[in-house]
Amino acid sequence: MFYPSRIVCLTEETTETLYLLGMADRIVGVSGYTARPPEARQKPRVSAFTHANYDRIAALEPDLILGFSDLQADVAAELIRRGYAVVVFNQRTIAGILEMIRMLGGLVGCAAGADALAASLEAGLEQVRASAAQLPRRPRVFFEEWDQPLISGIRWVEELITASGGDPVFPELETAGLAKQRIVSPEEVIRRNPDVIVASWCGKPVKRERIEQRPGWDAIDAVRHGHIYEIKSAIILQPGPAALTDGVRELQAIMTRVAGISR
Repeated sequence: MFYPSRIVCLTEETTETLYLLGMADRIVGVSGYTARPPEARQKPRVSAFTHANYDRIAALEPDLILGFSDLQADVAAELIRRGYAVVVFNQRTIAGILEMIRMLGGLVGCAAGADALAASLEAGLEQVRASAAQLPRRPRVFFEEWDQPLISGIRWVEELITASGGDPVFPELETAGLAKQRIVSPEEVIRRNPDVIVASWCGKPVKRERIEQRPGWDAIDAVRHGHIYEIKSAIILQPGPAALTDGVRELQAIMTRVAGISR
């Protein structure tokens, strides 16, 4: 039976998954934003997030190209017109991430390994939830995905906050898939008064002082008590194994620290 042996990954989460499945040798090209695993950065870089170098991809002679989300729809369409086999995942939840892993395993002939990987990740999340259940309280959390405009956390991030022991302050936006649907006002963040602010500005470092100096934010408990934290986007805003391991562990450490401090 034939399985793809020359794979281009246009985003990081499929690259990391294939490495974890022992399929690194099949990856011939990666996104320029790939950070995990570090050794994947030695692979030829063929794309950013919303555009790709089609000539470079052609030179690699891929038999499968993997993408993510509607944001790569134009790139995927062009690659399909050029005759490539393209699979675009669109996972936005924890369950969707696990499903992506299992589907990808099936595509490359490693279904058993992918199922074992997904099961291991599920078990790790259950341990996180069990630890969260022992916390003395659940901190109110504002996850800041972007600063101008303010954008609250995408669904898998909000789910991981809940799993790690926090309560997102914008629960009604959890199912909003598009960033523009998760824009919130600074005044509403003040009104909801989070105990902790976790920021991850995709592609740029978080400026803590910029958060602290926003008008009126000195009244927010998180700002008054110094509970502003950054999580690197590579381990929380990529809907793959990193978010379910390193990302959720950082969230768990933050919730444990904040929950152990009295109001």
